[in-house]
Amino acid sequence: MIQHYEPNGQGARTVMIVEDQLELRAIASAYLERQGYRVLATDNGADAVLRARAEHPDLIFMDVSIPGMDGIRATAELKRDPATRGIPVVILTAHPYGSVGKRAMDAGCDGWLNKPCDPRRLLQEVQRRVGNAA
Repeated sequence: MIQHYEPNGQGARTVMIVEDQLELRAIASAYLERQGYRVLATDNGADAVLRARAEHPDLIFMDVSIPGMDGIRATAELKRDPATRGIPVVILTAHPYGSVGKRAMDAGCDGWLNKPCDPRRLLQEVQRRVGNAA
């Protein structure tokens, strides 16, 4: 069952993309922005946690293998914080599910997408979890 997170109240729905590969981050960001979403993008887990606490995105796509605090630790940190625990976090990774899936689920992730991931698939996931852009 998909749980819908209460919108951030800032107009357009906000999606955070946490991805250290610049090309993937840029493509996903540009595609979602063209669809009307506000996009926050970062390349590391520590920044993702700080920005999520400050900006309260409606959905976070979190890579597992990112510099500093990895995506699983960042997800666990967000899920422990009452202010951010309700934000859906979807793991976006090239790792096979079996190798990190249990750790990701234990950390509180809400979904899983394999990379490479077509930007249209990201859009479907955003629409399914938080609705249309505005």
